[in-house]
Amino acid sequence: MIYPHSNETQTQWDRGELQVQLVQPNNPRPVGFCDGTPADLAELQELAESEGADDFKIDRKVLKTGREIWTVSG
Repeated sequence: MIYPHSNETQTQWDRGELQVQLVQPNNPRPVGFCDGTPADLAELQELAESEGADDFKIDRKVLKTGREIWTVSG
């Protein structure tokens, strides 16, 4: 499930409760967070298609903690 960015979800990320932070290129504020499951990937793909993205792409960066930052573009 994709969780939109809010103070609550940012706190969950800071505590390590959420595994993936979703960001967009050239935007310092996270778009949202998720657990990094295949269902999350499918949901991101559906969102991109519904918004008319032609070239949907996710660049993954693995942090030392094992959590990831996904840069979503398209």
